[in-house]
Amino acid sequence: MTLKQLEAFYWAATCASFAMAAERLHVTTSSLSKRLVELEESLGVALFDRSGHKAALTDAGERLLPRASQMLLAAEETRKSVAADARVAGRCLFGVGEFSALTWLPQLASRVSHRFPDLRLEPHVDIGRVLDERLRNGELDCAVIAGRSPHPSIASHTVGKAHFVWAASPALAGKSTKLTEKMLRDHPLVTLPQGAGTSRVLDEWLLATDIDPAYRLSCNSWGAIAGLLIEGTGVGFLPESWARSLARRGELRVLQGMPALSPLAYTFQKRRNDERPLLAEMLGAVRATIDFARPPRLL
Repeated sequence: MTLKQLEAFYWAATCASFAMAAERLHVTTSSLSKRLVELEESLGVALFDRSGHKAALTDAGERLLPRASQMLLAAEETRKSVAADARVAGRCLFGVGEFSALTWLPQLASRVSHRFPDLRLEPHVDIGRVLDERLRNGELDCAVIAGRSPHPSIASHTVGKAHFVWAASPALAGKSTKLTEKMLRDHPLVTLPQGAGTSRVLDEWLLATDIDPAYRLSCNSWGAIAGLLIEGTGVGFLPESWARSLARRGELRVLQGMPALSPLAYTFQKRRNDERPLLAEMLGAVRATIDFARPPRLL
């Protein structure tokens, strides 16, 4: 039994496929399979049931997984305590939403590159539902996603909150500074699609007001939503710092909604059984950097 074999087993057991596990280890799928077979031969048991469409852990594999995780962590801790140069290194596949990508992600990348020059940060930008799935599948090491994960296999650590306000073009709003039910019945509600973290903010507000908008115009880009609102396509909400920046330029009007939109908590998420020191360092870096009030670079 070798550490490379245990590493191959850990990623094969926790990723959605052997191909994905091989990609994480920068080896071919055949090389990964060879290490798994060698590990099984050394233990004298099958760790995967390969009879179905997708390989599944056997009972022996289930018993080995937490021990393999512990042994790999112990090996990493030993290396750090003994090696002359035990810096954080390798790759970190990091998931964020577009809101994060346009505000604090550049500062995080700069902080990580200066503090950990041997670590390659690879950001992946998508809506929360997709990031959640990719994290659980093993495609991502960690992610910052709105809300806490409902999955017991994912650990969530609160890192920040975002605030939103209603907005519309001055031409659409007329003289009004308040969001009215008539606006939402006469004009499209421009919003991110279901599956985005802000869906819960909107659903909570609509439930509290008992308003049923006549038409929703869904778009998966904050930048596009801002552009649609500026052009008077409909009514919607934006991150507060963005909306007020655009309002100062006369391109939008911030509207008072009753009640106000609830803030949205964001969490740093990782797989619960992944205790690599890299993830603790990333959590610390995110907490030191995250700032949703920062105006986006595009405004």
